Amino acid sequence: MTTPALFTPLTLRELTLRNRIVVSPMSQYSSVEGAPGDWHLVHLGKFAMGGAGVVFCEETSVSERSRKTYDCPGIYTDAQAKAWRRVTDFIRGQGAAAAIQLGHAGRKVATRAPWDGFAPLGEADAAAGRPPWSGLAPSPIPFKPGAMVPKEMDADDIHHVIALHVEAAKRSLDAGFDIVEIHGAHGYIIQQFLSPITNHRTDGYGGDIQGRMRFGLELIEAVRAAWPADRPLFFRASCVDGRGGIWSLEDTTVLAGELKARGVDVLDCSSGGIEGPLTLHVVPRVPGYHVPFAEHIGRETGIATMAVGLITDPHQAEGYVAEGRCDLVALAREMMWDPNWPVHAAAALGLPQPHELLPRPYAWWLQKREDTRRLYPTGLETPPA
Repeated sequence: MTTPALFTPLTLRELTLRNRIVVSPMSQYSSVEGAPGDWHLVHLGKFAMGGAGVVFCEETSVSERSRKTYDCPGIYTDAQAKAWRRVTDFIRGQGAAAAIQLGHAGRKVATRAPWDGFAPLGEADAAAGRPPWSGLAPSPIPFKPGAMVPKEMDADDIHHVIALHVEAAKRSLDAGFDIVEIHGAHGYIIQQFLSPITNHRTDGYGGDIQGRMRFGLELIEAVRAAWPADRPLFFRASCVDGRGGIWSLEDTTVLAGELKARGVDVLDCSSGGIEGPLTLHVVPRVPGYHVPFAEHIGRETGIATMAVGLITDPHQAEGYVAEGRCDLVALAREMMWDPNWPVHAAAALGLPQPHELLPRPYAWWLQKREDTRRLYPTGLETPPA
C-alpha cells in the first residue's frame, strides 16, 4: 500500500522526522526553580513512546524575569540545561525529535497558574514568599487590571533580551534538543512588539509593520546565527490577533516571508493572546481552525507550516497533509487524552504493522496479541494440536 502522507518522513535541514505528527508544547506549571523533574520525564516520554515524530517540551523561559509564574520551566542556568538533558535523551532514544519552545512573557509575568485565572500575584502571594515582579514590554501597558506596569524597554533592554534568547539557544544545544522554536505568539514579548495595541513606540521599533517587526527579526537573526546550521528553527505566530483584526493574516504572511529569508524553517500557526487569555476566541473553534492560515502562508511564501487546533481524527490529519495544506500537524490536548494517538492513527489509516511505532517491549507483545486475534477471532476455536 502507499504510505499515508501523515507517516511519510520529513527532512528539515539535516534532521529527518519519522512522521508528520508533532506533540505541541503544553505548559504544565510543575517545575521547581525552573528545572524539569520526574513529571516532565513521564509526561513527555510517553508521547515519544507513542510514536510521534516530534515531541515539544513546553514553553521554556529564557530568564527568571521572563517567566509567567514561579512554576514555569527555564533554560537560563546550566543546572536547568542538565535537567532537560535527561528528558531529551529519553525522547530521542524512542525515535522522536526533541524540541524546545523558547519564550519570554514580556508584560504577561508574575501571575498564578491558568486554573487560577492567570491572576496577577498580589499581597497574599508576597506574604507566602512569592512576591510579584515587573516585566518588560515595548510600551508601559499592563496586560490586565491589577497587574504591574511593565518597564518600557530601552535599547539596552532590547539587546539584552535578544542576548538571553541566544544564550538559551546555546543551552538548548547542550541540553540535547534537535529543534528550537521561538515563541512569537499568544501575546508574549515578540507579539507585543508586533501589535499596535501593545506597541506605541515612536522609535525604530514601533510605527509601521516594518518597525514593529524589527525586534523579532533581529532576535531571529541572532538565534539563527547561534543555532547550528544543520538543525531546524521554528517560529510560532499568532496568525490573527487583536480587536477588529488589528493583526491580520496578511501581516503574518509578510512576517513569514521575512522569517523565511532569515533561516526559519517552519512557521507554527496559532492565533490570539494579545488581549485576554490564550483561549481568546479570535477565530471560531472548529476542527482544524488554524489550517487555513497555514495553507495560505505556505502557498504565499513557500515556508513549511505546522497547524494546531482541534486536530483529533487520523483521517482529518491525513487530509491536511495529503492535500498540502500544511507540512506538520500538531496535537496537544488530544495527546493528553491518548498518548498513543500516532499508533492508533497508523492503524486507522491502514499501515500494516502500526505497532512498530512503539518500543519493542510493547510492540512485540501487542503484535502477538493481534496475531492471536487473527487466529481465533471469536475466542472459541480449539487451539491447534
